Amino acid sequence: MRVSIIIPVKEINDYIRTAMPHYARLEEKDFEILIFPDEPTEETFPEMNGKVRIIPSGKTGPAEKRDMALQYAKGEIIAFIDDDAYPAPQWLSRALPYFQDPSVGAVGGPAVTAPEDDDWQKASGKVYESKLCSAGYTYRYLPEAKREVDDLPSVNLIVRAELFRKVGGYDSNYYPGEDTKLCLDIVNSGHRIIYDPEILVYHHRRRMFRAHLKQATNYAKHRGYFAKVLPQTSRKFAYFVPTLFVIGLIAGPILAAFFPFIWYIYAGVLLLYFVLLACSIHHAENFRVWILALAGIFLTHVGYGIRFVQGLCSSQLLR
Repeated sequence: MRVSIIIPVKEINDYIRTAMPHYARLEEKDFEILIFPDEPTEETFPEMNGKVRIIPSGKTGPAEKRDMALQYAKGEIIAFIDDDAYPAPQWLSRALPYFQDPSVGAVGGPAVTAPEDDDWQKASGKVYESKLCSAGYTYRYLPEAKREVDDLPSVNLIVRAELFRKVGGYDSNYYPGEDTKLCLDIVNSGHRIIYDPEILVYHHRRRMFRAHLKQATNYAKHRGYFAKVLPQTSRKFAYFVPTLFVIGLIAGPILAAFFPFIWYIYAGVLLLYFVLLACSIHHAENFRVWILALAGIFLTHVGYGIRFVQGLCSSQLLR
């Protein structure tokens, strides 16, 4: 099976340049790479022996760029990956056998923090890897047991081209949650989505704190909206927990003003929370990464909880 690898990007950047040697080392050799920058470029990747096509898309969003695969991709399989990620050698060779089963519509795996990221980026990765932050969805950031899922991010999502065309591609109205909508369309079409930890890519994280929180809270807003309009994938208790946490943070001192004994309960719950938080950080490389991740999880909980409500109360999803 020929694979078309789709990479949306504003412009050719250092992430793309440093990723190319990793594509050259893929075990599966029957693939093409389609890169969609906003503007034309003279950049070429001669080391890829003609496997790369750079197709200017004009100034448009990632969802629209990914949908250009409907027009330009030649492969039977379409593999979506982000510009700030790169694949492990077995990425495609591990994925393709699943498509021998006609019931499988898409496969994917974890997007693991890139080992060359700095401490500020690694701390962001630790936030997402924490069970206290990502609950049952840590498999998106760490290799975990193989399973059937209903939602995978487009940083590592491999889809049958025929099925991708049949469901109409990505719905850009849901950006940046268009991958959630696509996965729902795939499942509703009667196909399965398989997660395999060996279908692995490495993902450069946003740096703490501003860039990380901007990304995380933007996801929260959209997830809140999806909880209303896409309940099959998003109306789950785990997504509401940060909001309940924020309500507790605010309500505790207010109630304690009237009932002083509540201060003891409030302090005890917060102490337990921070103990659990500290224990949830997955194998921090050093103390700085650990302490940054500790603060990052707390701030992510607060920001996510607030923005989730914003999305829940939105009448429409705006970018």
